[in-house]
Amino acid sequence: MGNILEMRNMTKEFPGVKALDNVNFKVKQGEIHCLVGENGAGKSTLMKVLSGVYPHGTYTGDIVLNGEVQKFSRISDSEKKGIAIIYQELALIPEMTVYENIFLGHEVEKSGIINWHNTKLEAEKMLKKVKLNVHPASKIIDLGVGVQQLIEIAKALSKEVQLLILDEPTAALNEDDSENLLELLIDLKQQGITSIMISHKLKEVISIADTVTVLRDGKTICSLSADKGEINEKDIIKYMVGREINDIFPKRKEKHIGDVQLEVMDWSAFDKKLGRYVVKNADFNVKKGEIVGIAGLMGAGRTEFALSIFGNSKNYVLSGQMTIKNKRVHFTQPKQAINNGIAYVSEDRKGNGLILIQDVKENITIANLKDISNTYIINKNDEIKVANDYKQSLNIKTPSIAQKVSHLSGGNQQKVALGKWLFAKPNILILDEPTRGIDVGAKYEIYTLMNELVSNGLCVIMISSELPEILGMSDRIYVMAEGRLTGEISIEEASQEKIMEMATV
Repeated sequence: MGNILEMRNMTKEFPGVKALDNVNFKVKQGEIHCLVGENGAGKSTLMKVLSGVYPHGTYTGDIVLNGEVQKFSRISDSEKKGIAIIYQELALIPEMTVYENIFLGHEVEKSGIINWHNTKLEAEKMLKKVKLNVHPASKIIDLGVGVQQLIEIAKALSKEVQLLILDEPTAALNEDDSENLLELLIDLKQQGITSIMISHKLKEVISIADTVTVLRDGKTICSLSADKGEINEKDIIKYMVGREINDIFPKRKEKHIGDVQLEVMDWSAFDKKLGRYVVKNADFNVKKGEIVGIAGLMGAGRTEFALSIFGNSKNYVLSGQMTIKNKRVHFTQPKQAINNGIAYVSEDRKGNGLILIQDVKENITIANLKDISNTYIINKNDEIKVANDYKQSLNIKTPSIAQKVSHLSGGNQQKVALGKWLFAKPNILILDEPTRGIDVGAKYEIYTLMNELVSNGLCVIMISSELPEILGMSDRIYVMAEGRLTGEISIEEASQEKIMEMATV
């Protein structure tokens, strides 16, 4: 098979950063081609150039599609040539129906009038193609993330796509939904559709990729072929980070686990909107110098449990008892939890963790302004000093602390979110999916930081959907299912099988 796509000598610069530096990228007709690299390596930038988000003239180099040089000025230009891109943040309109979303922007119409009957029929055909059994008249807002992801692909298929680009498609999906999506890509390949997938989940990459291209610091490092047996985790990591990481989970030199810092007993949270308990009769504690993992499937209630402890921002009806250092506490807002030494790094860093239109320094200091203020006036020099200290200590890759957070890669955004809460000087740090959507190198840095923090006497509660992460970093593990803590296991006794058993009770 020949190449459907060649990107030749692609160079793209932003102020202070060369995002793509003479990148060459070839994709064969009808293959699944995975694009991997650390955050900030240039993967998303390359795909945005290809799809016309960054128009012709804002970069140098040639896009050659089916043997012809393309000059896309906007996304609609690339769509007309059969290219569709699906981002990690889905672009569906929640209040509209499935069929309205699938044909949004290219409606089924005659003489300027939309034919809704035919729209529904065509939508049903597209849903069958992605093996999705959902009513076309359902509203997007009522559907799960896994279903929404498939609807995005159905939308792409309705535009007669030849080349499908997926940017971190399984980042927010549970294992079952991820598996369905990967199987669908293999089905689409058999129908002649070529896919480019950006992913940090190397096991998924290895399971479906025909070819893997590695980018590092805006340059093409190599392309590996499944046919030649070149695709394996160890080599991909080595090419991605420029060094071998033999143990992704760094070991702590010494463990000094002390007294209980936070404990909840018979803890329940009732969600008035849903009309049900999201946390039921939980008994939980975390000790000084300890990382406690909370495992469970999507929807098990882990985030709800964290939010109920962290000042109950969702206004659940709470019952039970919470103590910090044996002192009974009751919080009605996050500010009280912060004042009592609790910090919470949200799983949704873009929605709840950071203010994207503000710069790095403003995001880092926002949770503890009193430390850089004098009678309600922020000392700008102190703010700059604090932000620069965290930029250095957390190795945040940014041209300057005045850079808007929206322009940083996912891993660096996560480090800013961590910096924000570390500046609040907590004793208890809740990390909700701390490494979601970030690469191996950035993960390693965050794990190393977690180990340093607990060695210095903090305690960490880590919620994670990745079992290797739970097993690799925790001292003790709680498992959650349907709002209940169904088990507590020491790390010595823990295994993936045991955790899954408890998570599916």
